[in-house]
Amino acid sequence: MTNSTYHVPVMAEEVLRLLDVRAGSVVVDGTVGGGGHAEKILDAGAKLIAIDRDAEAIAAARARLGEKNVTFVHAPFDALEEALSRAGVDEIDGALLDLGVSSHQLDEDARGFSFLGNGPLDMRMDPSRDVPASEIVNTRSHGELAKIIREYGEEKNAGRIAAKILERRAKAPLETTRDLVETVMAAFGGREKLGRIHVATRTFQALRIAVNDELGMIERAIPLFFSKLAVGGRLVIITFHSLEDRIVKHAFRDLATGCICPPTVPVCRCGRTPRAELVTRKCLRASYEEVRANPRARSAIVRAVKKLAHQEPS
Repeated sequence: MTNSTYHVPVMAEEVLRLLDVRAGSVVVDGTVGGGGHAEKILDAGAKLIAIDRDAEAIAAARARLGEKNVTFVHAPFDALEEALSRAGVDEIDGALLDLGVSSHQLDEDARGFSFLGNGPLDMRMDPSRDVPASEIVNTRSHGELAKIIREYGEEKNAGRIAAKILERRAKAPLETTRDLVETVMAAFGGREKLGRIHVATRTFQALRIAVNDELGMIERAIPLFFSKLAVGGRLVIITFHSLEDRIVKHAFRDLATGCICPPTVPVCRCGRTPRAELVTRKCLRASYEEVRANPRARSAIVRAVKKLAHQEPS
């Protein structure tokens, strides 16, 4: 296997430990990226199903990993059924979802993910699907834009930013990342930073989430991936902001919750038993040393669950 600079995997050793990969086990990497985590999974002796909706990521992973013991699937990770069918698999022993934007995507101006460069205002993980960010900013109403920026970016100045977008597009469409950066800065009196972060950070996050339906995909994927785990199988998810982590945390907690009868009921009547065990009772974060070497690991949060031995609810 060859080295790759496409993307530096976050907490690779911790992820491998949480997955508890054994020789011959079947593992899905639903966001294979450049193949950093996948490489370690293969080195541990597993058979891998490598999924990504970014064709460039699939190409990078294929170059890094080769073809041995790997099935590559170009699709969004919530298309798990299709991926398993192509691999001839009904059940898996482990699964990983790394929900961060790859270093390659951020650094490639042509992809339009970053406010630091200047390229087309795109932000699509799969450029062959969905609509680019430029279509959203140039067609949505003030209310729709403000809602996207407020809810997905957790930006308290969303209304003011949306107003500046409408003001700017009345003169000419916003076509580049620089167009959007300048528009957001105008909403802050021309300032580039508030505190330590760039004023466009939250707006770019919000639009990326909206373009790629990122939160909806997570909500759909967790029960789907969990349903395909064998007893004792593990699902590991790496998130990079509070909106993602909240969904994962609550979903995992729900899977691990047993009886929900009121405390006043002496004997359980609901019949509910835990479907999962929390492998990480508290989230894991990157070490100081790793963050120094890879600053993008700073916001990573890792959670994992293990499937217990009983039937799924009807």
